[in-house]
Amino acid sequence: MTGVPTLDGPLPGFHPSLKEELRFPLAWGSSPIRDFRAWRRAARARVEEALIVGRQDGVPYAPEYGERAQGDGYTRESVTVSLTAYERVRGVLLTPHGGGPFPAVLLLHDHGAKFDIGKEKLVRPWYDDTRLASAQAWADRCFSGRFVGDALARRGYVVLCLDALGWGDRGPLGYERQQALACNLLNLGSSLAGLMAREDQRAAAFLAGLDRVDARRVAALGFSMGGYRAWQTAALSDDLAAAASVCWMTGLKEMMVPGNNTLRGQSAYYMLHPGLARHLDIPDVASIAAPRPMLFFHGGLDPLFPADGVRVAYDRLRAVWRSRHAEERLRLKTWPELGHVFNDRMQDEVFAWLDAVL
Repeated sequence: MTGVPTLDGPLPGFHPSLKEELRFPLAWGSSPIRDFRAWRRAARARVEEALIVGRQDGVPYAPEYGERAQGDGYTRESVTVSLTAYERVRGVLLTPHGGGPFPAVLLLHDHGAKFDIGKEKLVRPWYDDTRLASAQAWADRCFSGRFVGDALARRGYVVLCLDALGWGDRGPLGYERQQALACNLLNLGSSLAGLMAREDQRAAAFLAGLDRVDARRVAALGFSMGGYRAWQTAALSDDLAAAASVCWMTGLKEMMVPGNNTLRGQSAYYMLHPGLARHLDIPDVASIAAPRPMLFFHGGLDPLFPADGVRVAYDRLRAVWRSRHAEERLRLKTWPELGHVFNDRMQDEVFAWLDAVL
């Protein structure tokens, strides 16, 4: 026993020792499994176990569609589905005019500590003038004033966007209540991160199964927490042909440093799977999606993701895709002048990339 304080801000004084114990033994290249397909099965099974929330494959979606409205070259409609056995979830569905079947994008909203809107952050809420003002302000702040979903629909994609638990029609949760929600779900033998992962996994399957959609050409796209959700869904689901993640990729050890937002708890619980870090690092989980096309963009001035963490993750991802002779399917880019945003220039590159890979 020493006189050294046991806490360093939110971190225990012995946190470096705990970090050293994280060796990620199931990572591709470190794992004793040498066949990549066998590794993917084993790694995905480990992630599935960490989700805690059981698979929901047998739950009927039972979709209910709302009144349609016309957009600029596409049709808007609301849709309510059962992603799990626990709750009905409302979302929006955009369908281009024309014959189809169309390529499709599962659009996954961010966190942002802004809970009054969820799906409305990415799809213009034609059904609610009050939310429209809030949504436009968010689009101005993060997306150069664009509604990303509407832009994709005009480009010829079916777009599905749903509220995660705590946002929009499933909220507003309020920033201070997230931790209580997460702890109570853990007490109930579930987890907030696992529930969100299961819902996104099921949403991908629902979208791919629509008659209007070409099931071979479905991608996930998200910004910030939505970016995390995009690569996580690609790792867990074979219904996605590609995924694009903007402003969410890092090495875990490099992210877990004093002052990082992750250490505050609260929103971190949406991305914390109990015990998973004893087996896989963050880019290792994303690598389960290899060798499918994947895109990762990062802002060099993003305070949430230290440059060291992004570099470690990019190197790890590149090594996995290279091992599959598929490095050309992996798009990695850091925008040195940008922070935590998904602006119009980034969007234009993502849209062109989606056109190419789908």
